[in-house]
Amino acid sequence: MILKLSLIGCGRISFKHIEAAVNNKENIRLIACCDPIFERAELRASEYKKAIPGSEVTVYSDYREMLAKEKPDICAIATESGYHPRIAIDCLEAGAHVICEKPMALSTQDADAMIAAARRTGRKLAVSFQNRFNAAVQKAWAALESRRFGRMLHGMIQVRWNRNESYYKEASWRGTWELDGGTLMNQCTHGIDLLQWMLGEDAVRVQAVTRRFMRPIEAEDFGAAIVEFKNGAIGIIEGSANIYPKNLNETLSLFGEKGSVVIGGLAVNKIETWRFADADIVGDTEEKVLNPDEKDPPTVYGFGHTALYADFIDAIINNREPLINGEAGKKALEIILAIYKSQKTGQPVELPITFSTLEMKGIFNA
Repeated sequence: MILKLSLIGCGRISFKHIEAAVNNKENIRLIACCDPIFERAELRASEYKKAIPGSEVTVYSDYREMLAKEKPDICAIATESGYHPRIAIDCLEAGAHVICEKPMALSTQDADAMIAAARRTGRKLAVSFQNRFNAAVQKAWAALESRRFGRMLHGMIQVRWNRNESYYKEASWRGTWELDGGTLMNQCTHGIDLLQWMLGEDAVRVQAVTRRFMRPIEAEDFGAAIVEFKNGAIGIIEGSANIYPKNLNETLSLFGEKGSVVIGGLAVNKIETWRFADADIVGDTEEKVLNPDEKDPPTVYGFGHTALYADFIDAIINNREPLINGEAGKKALEIILAIYKSQKTGQPVELPITFSTLEMKGIFNA
C-alpha cells in the first residue's frame, strides 16, 4: 500500500517530515507541500524530489485548496502551534489521517475537539513526540515494561537550552500565548511527554513556578514544576531557554526501587546511567550498556521522525491506534497547562483541568 502524504507548514521542523517520508518510501509518497510562504513549500518539495527522482510534488499556499484537489491519505501538520486544531480537524473531516507536530493544541478544549474529530471520522490522529522512538528511550521503556525498576519512585526532565533573541525575532509568533506558549510548551514538551509516559501517564497534581527572565516574549523562558502521579511517583521538571552560550543538555532521569537510568545527550539519545538489581542476571551491566563513542544527532530533533512515521503507517494498514494517539498527546499538554495555571493562581492544581494559554495573557506584565 502506497499512502499519499501532504505536508502543511514548511518551516523549521518540516525537513524532518521530508526525511521521514523519504525513509518510508516503500509505503508513502509525498504529493503536496503547503505553506503561506510559497517559496518555503517549493524548497521542501524540491528536497523530496531530489531524494526521490521522478516524484511529482504540487505546491500550494492554501491547505483547503490542497485538500480539495489532492485528497491526501495523510496530512502532516507543522504550522504554528495555535493553528494545529483548526487545520487538523479540517484534514480529518476531509478524510485524511493526521500527524500533528507538538504541541497538538494550546488548550484542553482544542485537544479534545481534535480527538473527537478523529473518532467521529474514523481517521487516525498522532502527535509528533518522536523522542519516544529513540533507541535509548525504547531500551528504558522495555526495562520498565519488564518491571525491572520495581516501584517507580521519581523522575526528572531537565531541558537546558538556549533560544536567544534572534530566534524569537525570526518569527513573531514564537513566545506568544496565542500561537506558541513559552519554553515549557515549545522546547520542553518532548521531555515532559517522556517523563509522564515513564511515570505512569496519570498526573493528578501540579505545583509550579515560571519566569520570563530574559527573552523578549509574552510567555515564560524558564519553568520548574513538581508533578504528582496517581501511582505515587513524583516528577520534577526544569526547563530553560536561557542557558549560556548554547544548548547544554536534555536529560531524563528515572529512579525506581530496583533501578536507575539517566538518558542525556542533545536529544535524550544517550544512556549515561544504567543500573539494575538484576543486571548480572540479565547481562546488561552498566559497563556493557554505556557507549562513550555514541554521537549526538545533528540537531535537537533527533532521529525519531522516521520511526514515528513507520508506526503511523502500520497503524493505518493494520487499523490500530498509533503509539502516540490524540489521547496520549494530550497528556503532556495538560501538564504544561496545569503548570501555567499554577503560576497564574500561585496554588497547586488538580488534574484534569480545562485551561488555555490565552488565559495567561498579561501574566508577566505586572
